[in-house]
Amino acid sequence: MMNTLNFAKRLWSDDEGATAIEYGLLAALIAVAIIGAVTTLGEGLIGTFGEVSAELAAAPDGGGEVVAEE
Repeated sequence: MMNTLNFAKRLWSDDEGATAIEYGLLAALIAVAIIGAVTTLGEGLIGTFGEVSAELAAAPDGGGEVVAEE
């Protein structure tokens, strides 16, 4: 009975794998944050380039060379 109790105490106090799990969770959290930021930034860029494309298409010369007025 005493061997079982000692084994249980050692098992409960053993935390070698806890560090690896913590690093894994931290890496997953950072990955989720990066994915969220890139997705938001990508959607903003798609909107911006869409507006620029629409403005260029609506230009009088079809978005060709810009000629300076004198």
